[in-house]
Amino acid sequence: MASRSLRGLGGNRGGGGGGGRKSLSARNAAVERRNLITVCRFSVKTLIDRSCFETIDDSSPEFNNFAAILEQILSHRLKEISQSCRWLAHLQIPLQGQVTWFGYESPRSFWDYIRVACRKVSQNCICSIESMENVSSSRAKGRAWIRVALMEKHLSEYISTALRDFKTTRRFYEDGAIVLGEEANMLAGMLLGLNAIDFSFCLKGEGLDGNFPAVIDYTPYLKFTQSSDSISSDEEELRTLGSSGSESSTPENVGPPFIMDENSWFNKCKRVKQKYQLTLEQKGYLEELLRLRENQLSESVAQNKILLQRIEDSDLAHKLEKEQLEYIIVELQDQLTVLKNNDLRSRQELTAHLTNQWPSPGALDVNAVALDTLLYRKHNKQ
Repeated sequence: MASRSLRGLGGNRGGGGGGGRKSLSARNAAVERRNLITVCRFSVKTLIDRSCFETIDDSSPEFNNFAAILEQILSHRLKEISQSCRWLAHLQIPLQGQVTWFGYESPRSFWDYIRVACRKVSQNCICSIESMENVSSSRAKGRAWIRVALMEKHLSEYISTALRDFKTTRRFYEDGAIVLGEEANMLAGMLLGLNAIDFSFCLKGEGLDGNFPAVIDYTPYLKFTQSSDSISSDEEELRTLGSSGSESSTPENVGPPFIMDENSWFNKCKRVKQKYQLTLEQKGYLEELLRLRENQLSESVAQNKILLQRIEDSDLAHKLEKEQLEYIIVELQDQLTVLKNNDLRSRQELTAHLTNQWPSPGALDVNAVALDTLLYRKHNKQ
């Protein structure tokens, strides 16, 4: 009995540990997706801010970081090539990726998904990217596509079209991928603000090298905000740590409490100023995004007005045509009635004319009797 109860406890612990591992894995995946989407939003904002002062090209660190973030998002939980596909690669059957006699030259990248899911985009650059001579690997083609789509101002359209093709997306990505989650709906929206930037890229530079993975630099987006409840500022803590190791440090070196309070107020004002500047930057980004949305809305309203005007014109034309047809029908009916009356009148006149021209049968009988009587009398006289 004791051994059975111990085994039962061990089984329960194992089951609890499995559930804990699953919840921890789900939590880690959610945090990873949220981090990438948040960093992508920050990188878009920094690109918009930088574009106000200089042209964005391959040398811009803000763009290089954005390209690395977008590549990480589109490569998040991308399915690996199955073993059966590797056997087909040995047979030189064309699949996603670069195929040689020995199999794949490079592993599957997000470009293999983009070139299939974005075929429906009108005037897309998929064929031009495929025919580039200086770009051979799949990863390099994906990086070239990002640059071309940004220069064409169609990156958001490409991403939206690809995400709408849910069947293809499920075929290329595993469960838990960013493009399969709720975060995908925000991705196309935040990329829409990049249409206001004029990019200038060289498609023969080192940025297209597909031999090295993209690395995200998180330092521009990391900022430690000290709590307002903290007694000492960062500078005071560093000064305290630096002076604690020196032999000449004495309690007399510590300033009066009034000076410490003044420094703390200065640091608080500095932090408030930094928050205010950050809020202004976010406000500028939101205003730009709002301006783009308003332009789209005004275009949609104008197109709606044009369509409504066309509908009204067509309805008016149909009404006029209907009235004309009804008038023609009434006129034809009147003409038909007149023709019938004329025909009846002509028949009556013809009958009366014939009647007047030829004697009636009764008159013919009276004349015949009178002729017979006259002939009879003449015969008797003889």
